Amino acid sequence: MITVSNAVDQIIKKKSFLEEAINSGIINLSALARQILPEVRKETFKEVREGAVLMALKRRPKTLASKFQVDSVLEKNHDLILRSNLLEFTILNSSFSPEKHKKIIEAVENQNRNFLTITQGIFETTIIVSRELKDKVKAILEREKIIYQPDHLSSITIRLPEKNVLTPGVYYTILKFLAWEGINVVEVVSTFSEFTIILESQEISRAFSILKNALS
Repeated sequence: MITVSNAVDQIIKKKSFLEEAINSGIINLSALARQILPEVRKETFKEVREGAVLMALKRRPKTLASKFQVDSVLEKNHDLILRSNLLEFTILNSSFSPEKHKKIIEAVENQNRNFLTITQGIFETTIIVSRELKDKVKAILEREKIIYQPDHLSSITIRLPEKNVLTPGVYYTILKFLAWEGINVVEVVSTFSEFTIILESQEISRAFSILKNALS
């Protein structure tokens, strides 16, 4: 049967922001114990007392090791590359051929100012391009079923050290800074050492400032 400590640990681990707040010492554990008491009772099938939950919270080990690993990746100043005037096409994969993929890439060749990412999933493909390429890309996709086409997008690209791929929590930590400020992320795109966040243009200035301060 699950113990009170195990139940508390599972509940906290489901709520990443909460775990970080506890580790930082910025949350009232007594109030938290009262809040999660019904859930602990449900998990343990016992009439657990509030004091037992509070004790379990106080005895939880802080997960500092992973935090130190993330900090070592994000500790240095990082280049933040800002791009504006972007738009997105998301289409079904059913008829998106390699030839069309190639045509879109050719449309931006030798045009370093333009932005292009193509992400092909299992069922859908998302294409994010500079606004000035809208007509060219739309012509290529003329017979495709476009299921999502947000306009007025911008991006922030963060260059990361190679060890980021071996470090748990790097992307979570970056996105957390935006989530805490209520900034919605439209898409994310990553390569080996680049992490690109796609946002609505109206949010880009605030997002850039938040990330610049957090990663400097």
